[in-house]
Amino acid sequence: MTPLSRLKTRLLSTIAAAAILAAPIFAAPMAAAAETASSTSSSLGFSAFAQAVAEAALRHDEVAAFYRETGYEPVWTGQTEAEKTRLTALLKAIMHAEEHGLPQSAYDTTQLTAMMRNISSPRDQGRVEVDLTNLFLTYAHQIQTGILEPSSIDKLMTRNPHRRDPVELLTGFLEAENPDAFMHSLIPSSDEYARLMHKKFEIERLVERGGWGPQVQAGALKPGEQGPGVVQLRNRLIAMGYLGRSATMTYDAEIQRAVQLFQENMGLNADGVAGPATIEAINVPALERLKSVVVAMERERWLSIDRKDRYIWVNLTDFTARIVDGGEITFETRSVVGANTFDRRTPEFSDVMEHMVINPSWYVPKSIARNEYVPAMIASQGTAAGHLQILDGAGRVIPRETIDWTVVTPSYFPFDLKQPPSGGNALGRVKFMFPNKHNIYLHDTPSKSLFSREVRAFSHGCVRLQKPFDFAYALLAAQEEDPEGTFQSILRTGRETTVKLETPLPVHLVYRTAFSDLRGHMGYRADIYGRDAKLWSALQDAGVSLPGLGS
Repeated sequence: MTPLSRLKTRLLSTIAAAAILAAPIFAAPMAAAAETASSTSSSLGFSAFAQAVAEAALRHDEVAAFYRETGYEPVWTGQTEAEKTRLTALLKAIMHAEEHGLPQSAYDTTQLTAMMRNISSPRDQGRVEVDLTNLFLTYAHQIQTGILEPSSIDKLMTRNPHRRDPVELLTGFLEAENPDAFMHSLIPSSDEYARLMHKKFEIERLVERGGWGPQVQAGALKPGEQGPGVVQLRNRLIAMGYLGRSATMTYDAEIQRAVQLFQENMGLNADGVAGPATIEAINVPALERLKSVVVAMERERWLSIDRKDRYIWVNLTDFTARIVDGGEITFETRSVVGANTFDRRTPEFSDVMEHMVINPSWYVPKSIARNEYVPAMIASQGTAAGHLQILDGAGRVIPRETIDWTVVTPSYFPFDLKQPPSGGNALGRVKFMFPNKHNIYLHDTPSKSLFSREVRAFSHGCVRLQKPFDFAYALLAAQEEDPEGTFQSILRTGRETTVKLETPLPVHLVYRTAFSDLRGHMGYRADIYGRDAKLWSALQDAGVSLPGLGS
C-alpha cells in the first residue's frame, strides 16, 4: 500500500468516526453528560465543554481568542447540520493533503479517530473540538502559504508569505455558505501551481513504475553515432516524452530534434548534440525531478501574486528576466546573477520597480571597495582604479594626491568611491530601480561576453541584462508614444537622469529549478546556490514524503 493509500485509509476511518460523532445515538449520552456538567458548573457560568475548550487551547492564543469571541460554541462537534457539514468538508480536504506535497505526519488522524469514537462527556467533546480546529488551521496555513518559513531555510530567501490570521480564517469558514468551496478556495489558484501538481502526479506514477529506465552509459554522443549508448539515449527520450516510438540504433535526425527540445527545456545550448552536460541532465532520476516539483509547489505557495496584471519575473536559476502581461511573456532577455559565494548570491524577494536611471553613476558598495579596490589603491599610493572618483562625506571629489595613503587601510577608508556615467561604467548606460534593503537592482553592463555562457552566475548580486535598452523601451512603451526615441534622446545627453515609471511594476526575483512554460512543458534547472537542496531537507524534516523514499 502506498503512503497516499495509507493516509486515505486512515482518513476514511476518521470520517467514519465523524459519522458516529454526529449520529443521534450520541445525542442522549452527551446531552445527559452536558446536563450533569452544567449542574456543577452553572454557578460559575462556564460549561464543562467551554472549560475543556479553554484548557485545550491554552497554548494557542488565537484559538482561545476565537472561542471566547464565539461564546465557546462548537464549530465541529455539535449536532446541527452546519457543524456536520463543516466537519465533513474539513476531513474531505485533508484527505487530499499529501497530493499537494503537504506532510503526511501533520494529517495522521489515528489518535483523533480514537478520541472521536470514545466521546462520552462534554470534556471529551471539548478536547476533540480544539484538536479539529488545530487540524483546520494547520491545513489552511500549509496549503495556502506554505509549510516552512523561507528565511529559516536560507537568510537570502527573504520572501514573507502572508499567513492569514487564525481568527480571520475560522470566522470566514464559520460564515461560509459552502464549507467545501471555502476549503477549496485555500488552494493556490495560479495556473503554475495546477501545472506543477499535474506534473507531480505524472512523475509519481513514473517513479512507482521504475522511472525512465536505464541511464545513458556514455560521456557524450553525437549525430551519426551507433551503439548501446545511442539505444539508451533513445529509450530515455521516449520514456520522457521527447521522442515517439522508435527502433533506430542510430543517432538520427529524430533523436537530434528530441535532444534539442530536451536541451531547450533544460536551459542548455540547443545544438542537438548530447554532450556531457546534456547526458548529465538526461540521467537525472525521476525521483530527483519529483523533489524539484514538490519544492516548486512550496515556493508557489509562498508567492501569492496577481498574474493578471503586468509584472517582471526574474528566475535566478534560469538566468532570464521577463516582462509578463496577462500571463503572456512580452519581453525576455538573458541575465547574469550573483556568483555562488556567500557574499554575492542574489537574494529572493518581491518589490516594486519605480524608476530607471539613464547614464547612471556607480557608487561602489563598501564591501566591494574594501575587498577589491582599496587594497590596490593603497599598494599603488592612489594610482590604481583611476576610473573611480574619491568622495568625502559631503559628496565632494577629493584629489588623490591629498590623501595620506600610509594611514588608510581597507577597514579604515573614510571615503566613498564613485564611477561617473560612461560607456565603461560598471552599470552600463541604464539601471532599473526597485528600492529594497538588499540594494539589488537590474542594470546594463559593459561585460557582454558572459551572456554567451550557459551558467551565468558572476555578478556581485545585482542582475545584469543582455538587452537593457530593449527592456527600457518595453517599460516606457506604457507611457511614451516613442519609447525608443525618448530613451535615446536622454542617453545622448550623457547626464544622469531619472525617469519615473508612471505605473510602477511588481518585480519578483524567484528561484525555481522546476517550472512550466505556457505550453505546459516542464523545464528544470541546476540548483546553483544549493537552496532547493536545503529546502527539500527541511520539507522532509517537516514530514513530507514521496514514493520511492521508503516512506
